[in-house]
Amino acid sequence: MHSRTYPTAQARLNASYLNLTLWTLQGWVAMFFIAAGYAKLTEPLSTLTALMNWPQHVPADLVRGVGLAEIVLAIMLLTPLISWKIGRPLLIVAAAGLLVLQTVMLGVHAVSGDIGHSIVNLALLAATAPVLWFRLREACPLR
Repeated sequence: MHSRTYPTAQARLNASYLNLTLWTLQGWVAMFFIAAGYAKLTEPLSTLTALMNWPQHVPADLVRGVGLAEIVLAIMLLTPLISWKIGRPLLIVAAAGLLVLQTVMLGVHAVSGDIGHSIVNLALLAATAPVLWFRLREACPLR
């Protein structure tokens, strides 16, 4: 007879708390990037330049492209709400993509002297990294 071990009630409860925490982080990060991306797509460049230094140093299409990437990646963070099987790989790609984007933008903001935006990027990195780490561990558990 094959013996099977089942998780304890405490382990299931801890997994539920972790899942709730990750979904909360995913929601916050997604809301931030949908709003930030929307602003980059719709606001005049003069407004964006008044808020941040870097848009004045790059082509307008790059600013708009960053905004589009932010929205697409943010939506991909939430795709498991539709289908976990299809959405989980998209979620992992999105979290990795947002980490790369945030790291690059942290450097851009720091070089531009936007200290406040740099701090926001650090906070976003701190919120997105655990999402990638734990969702990747769920998808590829160590045996």
